[in-house]
Amino acid sequence: QLQLVESGGGLVQPGGSLRLSCAASGFTLDNYAIGWFRQAPGKEREGVSCIAKDGNTYYPDSVKGRFTISRDNAKMYLQMNSLKPEDTAVYYCAAARQSWFITNSYCSPYGPDYWGQGTQVTVSS
Repeated sequence: QLQLVESGGGLVQPGGSLRLSCAASGFTLDNYAIGWFRQAPGKEREGVSCIAKDGNTYYPDSVKGRFTISRDNAKMYLQMNSLKPEDTAVYYCAAARQSWFITNSYCSPYGPDYWGQGTQVTVSS
């Protein structure tokens, strides 16, 4: 069974950092496009850090310079620095066999084939 399992969410003060991890089970990530998405209450799910199969990355302006996506064969990671209250959301990792949903200007939540269960990130003092 192919699964993605996340860890690392929690409560952090504004300006703080968190590192999310996502472990792949039943497959390896080395031939997949991967991404991190988030969904805040009342808002649509949005891509915040994505890597296409050719290595191209996407970050929206809202997180550029603060978030970094990385991976090895078994896991993907999201390093989040200088966190803001507006970063509060449920964060999901995802993987896809194809990269069509990742461009220079967006990372669509309609592309991935596999999703993690989600982990809550709350940025508050």
